[in-house]
Parts: sequence; structure tokens; C-alpha cells
Amino acid sequence: MSEATVLPAPSRWQSIRLAVRLESVAVLAVLVVALSILSPYFLSVSNFLNILLATSVIGVLAYGATFVIAAAGIDLSIGSVLGLSGVVGALSINALGLPWPVGIVACLATGALCGTVNGWLNARAGIPAFIVTLGMLGVARGMGLVLTNGVPVYGLDPAIIYIGQGRPFGVPFPVIVFLATGAVSHFVLAYTRFGRYALVIGDNETAARAMGVRVQRQRIQLYALSGMMAGLAGLLFMARTNAGDPTAGINYELTAITATILGGTNLFGGRATIFGTLVGALIMGVLQNGLNLLAVSSFYQQMAIGVVLVAAVWLDQANRARLRR
Repeated sequence: MSEATVLPAPSRWQSIRLAVRLESVAVLAVLVVALSILSPYFLSVSNFLNILLATSVIGVLAYGATFVIAAAGIDLSIGSVLGLSGVVGALSINALGLPWPVGIVACLATGALCGTVNGWLNARAGIPAFIVTLGMLGVARGMGLVLTNGVPVYGLDPAIIYIGQGRPFGVPFPVIVFLATGAVSHFVLAYTRFGRYALVIGDNETAARAMGVRVQRQRIQLYALSGMMAGLAGLLFMARTNAGDPTAGINYELTAITATILGGTNLFGGRATIFGTLVGALIMGVLQNGLNLLAVSSFYQQMAIGVVLVAAVWLDQANRARLRR
């Protein structure tokens, strides 16, 4: 078959099941009920907006990770790419004096370039994605530190600051970007050939090649998309803090991947859902917000994220084993 082969569309029931995994919704509901009981400050409009605001950066990262993991890949560099993208964007505005739209493009382009390098080394050079992205994690973090001498770059254009701190109609601007990006990502993954090819590659790469899918090119594009999402997350982080911080995004890849798996994406590819990733990101946001309200140490919060990641993978594997019976 040629690459133009159209994949069969899933039934309405399959589309609904792919949209959100019910177990994830149940976990989110239990967390909300429990934290509402434990903290009188949890159920408030301002706290709800704070949760969405805190989730926005991780959520955008998780959207990009969803595409890569759908194709049985992994991207461990997204946190470091976030930091480097913010630094390049801030330097282009602050040090070079370029217009603020150039700063936005610089963030996205830096992320996309890092992702393209990851994809090329994985697809063309045959280096495992784990090694490639782990290497990029160190390279991007080190490059950000070199460019700034380890000192955050302060002083951005007010238009950039508005992207991170503005509140049109009372809603934080990063939340609008987070939800709008999710809607676009869902459409691309669920209703376009690009998204369906990613799922087919993750499910059975040999079958994808037999169908005429150009697997190497697709992988490069997927990693480029993941990197661009990291660049967008870097823009949001930079705009919120009014600084290009080379240490931004440390351990964010762990949280983003956890959110993706919690939402129902199979860690080994072939099954993914953006709406599920949205729910997974909200689970992580609600968990961290609740632990903050309960004055739990950040050290224990890191432990909680690790435990949740392992539990999510274990439950996903148990569910797959049950379905095979």
C-alpha cells in the first residue's frame, strides 16, 4: 500500500473509550473529594484556577510526550529543552534587543530543533530513544547554563509577561494556552493521518512499514513536535517568572510522563489519548496542590510522584493482562 492509505476510523464507542480512561477520572474524583475534606481551602474558584495555572506547563509538556510515547518512543529531554528554550527566548529579547514576537519564535524553534536532533539520531542513526534523549537532557541543560553563566536572564517585554501573567476575562493566559493546545493536539492525534500513523507505529512498526508509512520520517516529526511543545512550555514558564532560567524544568519530564501514563497512554506505544493526558495532568496538579495545602514537604512530594508513576505503569500492565484473557 502507499503512504496515502487511509486507516479505518474507530467506532463511536471506541472513540469514547479512547478519549478518557474511566479509571483516571475515578482517581481524579477521589482526590478532589479527599482533599476537599482535608482542606477547607481546596474547593474555591481561586484555588481551582491556581491548579490549572500550575498544571499548564506540565500539561503542555505531557501533550508532546503523548505523541512520542504513542509511537513507542520516550523523550527524557523535555524538561531541559524547556529550560534552554526559555533562555534562548529571553536572550533574544533582552540581550539582542529583538522584538518580542521573535522571542516567541525563538522558544518554539529551539524546542523544535532539539526535538528534530533527537528524532534524527533515533530514526536515522539507530540510537535508542532512551539514550538519545538522556544525552539531550544533559546537552540542553548544559547549554542553557553556558549561555547565561548560570544566572537567570531578567527583564522581558510586557507583551511576553502578559502571556504568563495576564488574565483575560479573569482566566490566567497560560490556562487558555494549555486548554487550546490540548484541543488542537486531540484533533491531530485522533482525526489526522499523522496521529493515526503514530499509533500504528507504536502498535506494530512492521505492519506500519507494510502499509507504506515512512516510519523514520514520522519519528523525526514526532520528536520535533515534542520538542516544540517543550519550547511552548518554556515560553509559558519564562513569561510567568519574567526570566529565562537555565535551571527551569528540572524533573518536569518525570511529572509529564507520569501524567501521560495516568491518562491511559500505553508506555509501550499503540494507545494514547490527549483528553486522558489532560486528566492525568490534572491528577498531578491536584495532588501537588493538595500536598501544598496540607503543608507536606516538597521532598515527600517528589517521592509521591515517583510512587504514582510506578503505580500507573503497574495498573496499566495489569489492565492489559486482564483484557488479554
